[in-house]
Amino acid sequence: MRKWRRPARTARRRFTVLYGVMFLLSGVGLLAITNLVGLGGTQVTQSVPAGTAPVEPATLAAAADRIDWLQAQLSDAHAAQSRQLLIGSAVALAVMGVVSVVLGRVVASRVLRPLRTITTATRRISADNLHERLAAQGPADEVKDLADTIDELLERLESSFAAQRRFVADASHELRTPLTTMRASLDVALAKPEPVPAQTAALAGRLRTELDQVDRLLEGFLILARAQHGALSDRTTLPLARLAAEALDARAADIAAKRLTVRSGLVHSPGAAGAPGTAGDDGAWTQGNSTLLTRMIDNVVDNAITHNQEGGWIRVAASAHGTTARLVVETGGRVLDQEQVDRLAQPFQRLGADRTRSGDGSGLGLSIVAAIAAAHGGALDLRARPEGGLRVAVSLPLAAVPAEVPA
Repeated sequence: MRKWRRPARTARRRFTVLYGVMFLLSGVGLLAITNLVGLGGTQVTQSVPAGTAPVEPATLAAAADRIDWLQAQLSDAHAAQSRQLLIGSAVALAVMGVVSVVLGRVVASRVLRPLRTITTATRRISADNLHERLAAQGPADEVKDLADTIDELLERLESSFAAQRRFVADASHELRTPLTTMRASLDVALAKPEPVPAQTAALAGRLRTELDQVDRLLEGFLILARAQHGALSDRTTLPLARLAAEALDARAADIAAKRLTVRSGLVHSPGAAGAPGTAGDDGAWTQGNSTLLTRMIDNVVDNAITHNQEGGWIRVAASAHGTTARLVVETGGRVLDQEQVDRLAQPFQRLGADRTRSGDGSGLGLSIVAAIAAAHGGALDLRARPEGGLRVAVSLPLAAVPAEVPA
């Protein structure tokens, strides 16, 4: 049995009730005035006309009986008229009640139409299209003032977001110069002909590792800023299966080092020994920036390899469903908490056991995936598998397969 849910209280409902009650009260007042005027006009005056000649007693008694009979008839007619007037008033009041509700709904819809337009446009605007404006038309009233205020707020938000992205991109770019200088200085110091103490060589190696980590972090910042900026140039049509297979091919050594088993649902052509192979055309094509889409899939595959257990497995599949091209990468492992998994798409978020590890990535991998997918009109879905492990699904708009598929 379905539980009854109370209807939501909306401004449209309140306006409908308000206007309906106002129209209904106006109808009640109009009917009351009509009844008062009608009843007042039917009163009978029993005064004797002046100048009438006196009549005989017998004639007077007959006239009195006649008058009584006429008064009775008039009273009956007056009562019938009153009943008919009351019934007509009740019917008119019921009709006015229905008309009042209908008119109240129409008027409320008319009054709230600009607000519904503003609400729809505001919901459509997000961090990826802050350049859009409401641009409300109409007289300079309270509704237009509200729309103009929202436009000004969106303009300030767009400026703030743009300044933040420029800062991240500029800072990441500028920091690369001193990092390159530091790395070159270490290489020069280690390349001197004099024997380098073992402690110094170990320290230099550790610094080199940390510099590489910072370099990867800055590169992640640059890609994240570029993806969030929404400026996607050089759009081309690409197959997700082929990009995923190329990412697996490039990381065959890492897969072998961890003794991972790749369970691929991709269509492969024979590749090198021990390599996953190259994907063929499976219909899961999408359109976008080649560099960003390649980096997105590389990050998904890197995450599956890096955060996997020794002797584990990876399942990769690309498919097309309706208007969506989807790439799914699953890994085994321990049972994960879905609340923690939901936070992995945010920068610098790791699972509980990985938070203290600094050498396993910059913490931007899946956040970059989410940003690139959103910039291409898609989405990232992260799910903790009930049997253990993680399921990463990237959904992108499906593109038509080109007439000539490059080899």
